[in-house]
Amino acid sequence: MTAAGAKISVQGVAKTFQSAAGDAVSALGEVDLDIAPGEFVSIVGPSGCGKSTLLNVLAGFEEPSQGEALMDGRPIRGPGPERGVVFQEYALFPWLTVAGNVAFGPASRGIAADEVAARVRHYVAMVKLDGSERKYPHELSGGMRQRCALARCIANDPDVLLMDEPLAALDALTRLSLQDELLRIWSEASRERPKTVLYITHAIDEAIYLSDRVVVMSERPGRIRRVIEVPFARPRAPEIRTDPRFHALTDEIWLLLRREP
Repeated sequence: MTAAGAKISVQGVAKTFQSAAGDAVSALGEVDLDIAPGEFVSIVGPSGCGKSTLLNVLAGFEEPSQGEALMDGRPIRGPGPERGVVFQEYALFPWLTVAGNVAFGPASRGIAADEVAARVRHYVAMVKLDGSERKYPHELSGGMRQRCALARCIANDPDVLLMDEPLAALDALTRLSLQDELLRIWSEASRERPKTVLYITHAIDEAIYLSDRVVVMSERPGRIRRVIEVPFARPRAPEIRTDPRFHALTDEIWLLLRREP
């Protein structure tokens, strides 16, 4: 696919920070990546390789030191409602209820109150939190908080979802369950217009299970070592985790991550 047909295009993006000692630290090497409309792409790599830095550039939270990131062919110059972000630590407003958190974005954008209420009902039901609308974040389990964070994100109807290790803080069983829920929610949210996902994770099996492609990054400064196509059809079923091809892909990515550049 050419950059002209990409939903997200990363062209020679690099990022250098200044350390507390005043030294220049190259966090992200030159990265080139195109993501198609409606595609689910995961990035895996060693800690500190620039995965989250790249996501922050795409979110508009940081500017690249070199290169350019584009959405629909237009340069990304800052945050925007067309790009929703889901963080590892939920990032919910603790003083707002589930309904209040989900309503916040649309209401802030001046959407009419009846439409905001309709969106709250729709997306709260989509993430299966109906009945918990009046609860506050501290009253929810970790899995429920992340469902709420996802509902708050998609209530703005973004074209692109940027997810930075959204399931990393959960216990193993909840994490597996929410992988299936995430795929269901993504599929339902994409019915009217495809949602493009960039997903950061340290879990190789999670990346394979969720994604159309897995991007494997190198040690800092992070560069793309390989982009791997995932061969499994959608909808995904838990049984694919027992498929020999699943284990072969897991081993292939694991060896790439262990190998020195």
